[in-house]
Amino acid sequence: MKTSIFTLVMCCFLSFSNFAQSKSDAIKVGDVFTVGKVEMNNYKHIKFPRNNFIIKRGGIATYKNVVNKEVKVTSLEEKKDGSLEAVIELTSGRYFFKSHKYIKVDLNKALNSKELIAS
Repeated sequence: MKTSIFTLVMCCFLSFSNFAQSKSDAIKVGDVFTVGKVEMNNYKHIKFPRNNFIIKRGGIATYKNVVNKEVKVTSLEEKKDGSLEAVIELTSGRYFFKSHKYIKVDLNKALNSKELIAS
């Protein structure tokens, strides 16, 4: 009898803890982030285009114009593996590298690795 009551109480606590962990700070469209500086311009989770594509479109392939710029989320998509992919654009309305309006980002990994910093 004691074990069944104990089991019931533990199930109640576990179910309440699941409800308590709902994301109140969930990322949504329109959120603003800042592009962080990474070592050797090695952005792994922000999918910047390769230098040859930037140059072909008439852009300037330098990352110093992107670091510490504010970006906003324009759309979100949840992938099959559970990751969250977002499309970002500069809040100033300008183009990344003077050639690309939008960039895709693996949002959770970019936030964890400090490639994007919450504002």
